[in-house]
Amino acid sequence: MIRFYNGKILSFAGGVHVDDNCELWVKDDEISYVGPAAEEKPEFEREIDLNGDVIMPSFKNAHTHTAMTFLRSYADDMPLQDWLEKQVFPMEAKLNGDLLYEMTRIGIMEYLSSGITASFDMYFHNDDYVRANIDCGFRTVICSALNDFDKDPDNVEREYLKFNNYHDLISFCLGVHAEYTTGRDRLQFMSDLVHKYKTPFFAHNSETQNEVDSCLSRNHGKTPTEVFEEMGLFDYGGGGYHCVYLSEHDIEIFRERKLWVVTNPSSNLKLASGIAPLCRYMEEGIPLAIGTDGAASNNALDMFREMYLAAVLQKYLLKDAAACDPYKVLEMACVGGARAMGREDCDDIAVGKKADLIVINMARPNMQPVHNIPKNLVYAGSKENIRMTMVNGKILYEDGKFYIGEEPESIYEKATKELEKIMK
Repeated sequence: MIRFYNGKILSFAGGVHVDDNCELWVKDDEISYVGPAAEEKPEFEREIDLNGDVIMPSFKNAHTHTAMTFLRSYADDMPLQDWLEKQVFPMEAKLNGDLLYEMTRIGIMEYLSSGITASFDMYFHNDDYVRANIDCGFRTVICSALNDFDKDPDNVEREYLKFNNYHDLISFCLGVHAEYTTGRDRLQFMSDLVHKYKTPFFAHNSETQNEVDSCLSRNHGKTPTEVFEEMGLFDYGGGGYHCVYLSEHDIEIFRERKLWVVTNPSSNLKLASGIAPLCRYMEEGIPLAIGTDGAASNNALDMFREMYLAAVLQKYLLKDAAACDPYKVLEMACVGGARAMGREDCDDIAVGKKADLIVINMARPNMQPVHNIPKNLVYAGSKENIRMTMVNGKILYEDGKFYIGEEPESIYEKATKELEKIMK
């Protein structure tokens, strides 16, 4: 067992709470105690003095393509369609399992140093991707990326059955890459799977105005959301990544179906795609989460940057400095991400929840003075404040050091060698 004491606990049950002088115990992979110091204590393997620091639920990256670290700063300063078709797709055709494994480990290291303990990932070579996550001890939910280029669409069902009964850290969700890469036949194939397994569905959705306009042209005036809804893909819930350009009818569908909007503000800005109207979605009661998207379009995997942009862009969009409650943004990054991924077991701090936790170093200049901790995290927080990251009860990052089975320098060297092979 591990004991955390002499600190503050930030949790979300019934709103954001910061409790002083509490302690938290972790047994195996779960939280076993939260509360004031107990007179009778069990024997601990380790006792960690928080010294006034904050322990809180970790961030969850609700949309990403982790192994796209291999294209970081490779194809910058281009609009989405040119970026995809001229740079990303040709390079992804060269991607292999060995390179994906190494680049996934680099992405995981970046997540851990940003306080992220789980990813909602959509990419390729899932066997190698899963191996990287398990080897590092990281939690992930894979979303299938079915599209018209897949040679074996039946593999989606095989992976759904395989990875949902594979390992405690791994689960699998049904989805397609996007409407514009997935024809009607394959959308119907996916709809049949959704109904067979009665499971949620996710996809890139309304990321750009061009995407929506092209869909309207191809589908007799229907948006991507309307196409998915018409085909029954949302009958068991799910949601969309980006959702910058939802129509009024789209918003109605999302509200009534309780579909998740996963916003990716850095990526949308860098690709000049637009700003998702998050405050409008909040008003409609649409559940929200935050993702980084991949390192090829962001280029960082940093939840602090995403939270800041999610909050301040709404103020700019509405010309209202009071817009977008930072408490809600923090909740989106922690609780929302976990629930969008179907991992309610690690969404907050409570006895019986998975021990996916982070410790925030308050003894840094950007956290002082301590007027309001949640607002400090959203408006002033950075990766330098991550003192420790724990996944499934195991400390994987602490005081700048990684504990993922191999030294960073070795991982970087292996990744560089694999990357050089395809760049030639």
